[in-house]
Amino acid sequence: MDNFTRGVMEVKLPHLYAKFLSEIDHLSSFIVDNTGITLYSISDLAERNKIYDIQLYEPNYLLIGQDGDLAFFLKKDGGETIYSNDLGALGSLEMEVVSQNIYKFIEYAKSHYDYF
Repeated sequence: MDNFTRGVMEVKLPHLYAKFLSEIDHLSSFIVDNTGITLYSISDLAERNKIYDIQLYEPNYLLIGQDGDLAFFLKKDGGETIYSNDLGALGSLEMEVVSQNIYKFIEYAKSHYDYF
């Protein structure tokens, strides 16, 4: 699970994110309680990245989830940091750091999501 390859995407997944994906249903997205955040399952990653043309607008990032137009990303270099950006502004606005890793992101979002 540490490597993700589907179609033209090949990404080395960070350890904690790969662990997270192995803990959720590989066919269903993960909904963060009391937020509008959906984190994609391993089976949805390639499709979502293709739909939003992530390779074209943010080729160094992997789209891992979203809440409406607010999207969440990992850098493809294998780092654990979670970033956010507006899907309509990809390529024109810098990514914003939101958390050190996927688990901290989920915990923070559950109680502080209004601050994103």
